[in-house]
Amino acid sequence: MCDKKLGSQTFALACPPSIAGWGSVVGKKEGDGPLGSQFDMVSQDSYFGETTWEKAESSMQRLALSHALEKAEQPAGALDALFGGDLNNQCIATSYAARSLNVPFFGLYGACSTMAESLGLAALLLDGGFGSFAGAVASSHFCTAERQYRMPLEYGGQRTPTAQWTATASGAVILARNGPGPYITHVTVGKIVDRGIKDANNMGAAMAPAAYDTLKTHFADTGRSSEFYDLIVTGDLGRLGKALLEELFREDGMELSNYNDCGLMLYDLEHQDVHCGGSGCGCSASVLTGVLLDGLKSGQYQNILFCATGALHSPTALGQGESVPGICHAVAISNTR
Repeated sequence: MCDKKLGSQTFALACPPSIAGWGSVVGKKEGDGPLGSQFDMVSQDSYFGETTWEKAESSMQRLALSHALEKAEQPAGALDALFGGDLNNQCIATSYAARSLNVPFFGLYGACSTMAESLGLAALLLDGGFGSFAGAVASSHFCTAERQYRMPLEYGGQRTPTAQWTATASGAVILARNGPGPYITHVTVGKIVDRGIKDANNMGAAMAPAAYDTLKTHFADTGRSSEFYDLIVTGDLGRLGKALLEELFREDGMELSNYNDCGLMLYDLEHQDVHCGGSGCGCSASVLTGVLLDGLKSGQYQNILFCATGALHSPTALGQGESVPGICHAVAISNTR
């Protein structure tokens, strides 16, 4: 039997699946940012034609999946499994988006790490020979997240300087067991890392240690350095979390090369009021499917390490005095197998 495990947490795929299609859908604020022209769809209506924000988020997922399936030239029925999630209680945006597709479905909750989690699990499924096509999707919506995690929008509460802006966005990817690149070659599964941060408005500080742990593990397991990758991208640490991650590596005597964060890429921090940057499942999902995969296809990049980070807390846990656990999953994507 082929041993696909490298080191402590990394899986090297023996038959790396191809990324056959991808789709991205965002809201007006995201469309006004520096990446706006590169998304498949930008809606000027935060309701996406629906009657509630939660229904709007489901609509975003259906639209992103539709774009991805069209590019993959496959019907939804071709999917052997769909992996996906969002920030809402019980992942309702994803389950209601999937109910009309009539495909095998795995609902996931990894907070803002959900896109990497779903992508990694879909890749492992196909590498194991358990199907020919699999989908991965994630989303977030500023208004649904504010209603659930903080205050109703009508309250008009002040945001702290360390706060991040939940992206109204969705991204979807269709993987094929066979096909041309780009390919998913490695998956490093993160561990929960909790450094005792209790400030729900400082997600960057809560998640940066988890990103550090996963990246260090990935480099140790694979024998690669940061220089191997044309781009290492986290999502979503924001301005503060990115600086903390870089400082953690400097303490090890290492500069993190070719590194950026999706929360900083999605918005213009100087001209858009997003404080420390973007966050939410849809932030890294839309940057991956709107920009990074196109960069691989065009040859701008040859190797990318996509590291989505999540803060695994809830208002209930924080109300009980709990801290904010962090998680980070890393997915290596390459133009060659």
